[in-house]
Amino acid sequence: MSIKRYGAGETGAGKQPLPFARAVEADGWLYVSGQVAMAGGEIVPGGIVAETRKAIENLIAILHEAGYGVEDVVRIGVWLDDPRDFWTFNGIYAEYFGAHPPARACVRSSMMVDCKVEIDCVAYKAKG
Repeated sequence: MSIKRYGAGETGAGKQPLPFARAVEADGWLYVSGQVAMAGGEIVPGGIVAETRKAIENLIAILHEAGYGVEDVVRIGVWLDDPRDFWTFNGIYAEYFGAHPPARACVRSSMMVDCKVEIDCVAYKAKG
């Protein structure tokens, strides 16, 4: 089995080194680490709508870097800071994944950084 890491050794907020890869690919499976609405080391302003869009766009950018698309995503995990944001989040989420809905879990959780949403995913693409 071959394993490829994307973005290992990068830095996050405050230029601190991140002790994980943005994504890891193994035998057609791509595991994308949790993405928040970070741009230039800071969380984007604008609340749940802006943060949801940026977190999903960050996730999709990693998928594309590895040669995958939203149609290859088989599972998504979502953490929301405030459960009242659930329906607003779902509306934005459907814009990106409505045509290819993956399996999904969505939970309420306190965040490690000052953000409203974090999203990770698992994608699969047969190699051949």
